[in-house]
Amino acid sequence: MGAVSPDLVRRAPKALLHDHLDGGLRPQTIIDLALESGYEGLPATDAEELGRWFRDSADSGSLERYLETFSHTVAVMQTPDQLRRVARECALDLAADGVVYAESRFAPELHVEQGLSLTEVIEAVLAGLREGEAEAAEAGTPIRMVSLLTAMRHAAKSDEIAELAVRYRDQGVGGFDIAGAEAGFPPSRHLSAFEYLRRENAHFTIHAGEAFGLPSIWEAIQWCGADRLGHGVRIVDDITSDGDTHTLGLLAAYVRDTRIPLEMCPTSNLQTGAAESIAAHPISLLKDLRFRVTVNTDNRLMSGTSMSREMQLLVDVAGWTLDDLRWATINAMKSAFLPFDERLAIIERVVKPGYAALAAAT
Repeated sequence: MGAVSPDLVRRAPKALLHDHLDGGLRPQTIIDLALESGYEGLPATDAEELGRWFRDSADSGSLERYLETFSHTVAVMQTPDQLRRVARECALDLAADGVVYAESRFAPELHVEQGLSLTEVIEAVLAGLREGEAEAAEAGTPIRMVSLLTAMRHAAKSDEIAELAVRYRDQGVGGFDIAGAEAGFPPSRHLSAFEYLRRENAHFTIHAGEAFGLPSIWEAIQWCGADRLGHGVRIVDDITSDGDTHTLGLLAAYVRDTRIPLEMCPTSNLQTGAAESIAAHPISLLKDLRFRVTVNTDNRLMSGTSMSREMQLLVDVAGWTLDDLRWATINAMKSAFLPFDERLAIIERVVKPGYAALAAAT
C-alpha cells in the first residue's frame, strides 16, 4: 500500500477497545456542566485553556498524577442528565473520527456522590450511548458502542460491579475491567470477582503492565484469567533483543502464543512514563513480532488525542503502513467483547471493504 496521508487515516474504519468515558469529555461540556451544577473547582473556564490544562497536567510522567486530573471530569458526571450527555457525545465524537466499533469503560462507583445508585449510573450511560449511536447513524457515520464496567483496584466494590456487568450484559455492557494505580494494588486482590465472571462466562480485561511490570501481567493472566490486557506495554521487559534477533521469555511467549490482546495506548504511555517516545514505543516491536496488538486512545481529553491522531503518529514517527493499521484494526475486532458473528460482520462488511477502498485510492 502507498503513502498514508492524514486524510486516509481519518477515513479509515477504526476499532477502539480502550477508552475511558471520564477521560474523553469535551472541554466545553465540562464548563457547561460545572456551571449548571455549581461546581467551582475548574482550573479554567475557557474551553481551549481548559483543554490545554488537562494535557499539560497529564504530561507529568507519573500515572498517579495523571489520574488526579479525573477529579474534575468525575465531578460533573454525577446526575443522569450529565451522564447521558457525556455518553452521547462520546459516541458522536468517536463516530466522527471514523470509529465503527468502540468499547467505552467507566467506573459506576465514581458517579454516586450525589445519591445515584450504581444501576442508575449504568442505565444513564447506556441511554446516552444509544442516543449517540442513533444520531451518528442519521449523520451517516454509524458506530457500534459497547460499555465496560470498571471497578477501582484500590476499592472494595469489584464483586458488586462484576455482578452488574453480568446483569447488564444483554443491555449493552460487554464486560468488566479494573483500573487505577497498579503499585500496591495487584489484580489478585479482586480474585473473587474474576472467578465469578468466569463462572458466568463473562468477558473481562485488566489494566496491567502499564506503570507496573511483569508481575502485574503475570497475575492478570495466570491468577485472574484476563481475556485481554489493558496496556500490557511492559511485556517488552520479557523480550531480549540483540540486533534483529529477539528472544521471548516464557511469559511473553505465552501472551503471543495464546493471542492475548494488548490494548496499547501510545500517547498515554508517554505521559505516564511507560514509554519514552512514539518511535521507541514497544508497540512497533510487538507488532513486528506478531503479538495481538491493538491501537487505542485511553483518555482523549488528557492526551489531546483521537484514534486518527494515534494512528497518524505511528505512521509518521514509527513508519506504520496502511496495511499495519488494517491489521491492528482487525486485531481489535477479533478481540472485541462482542459475539463472534457480530465481530465477523463488522470485519467483513465494514473494515475490510473500507481499507480496500483506501488502498485503491493510494
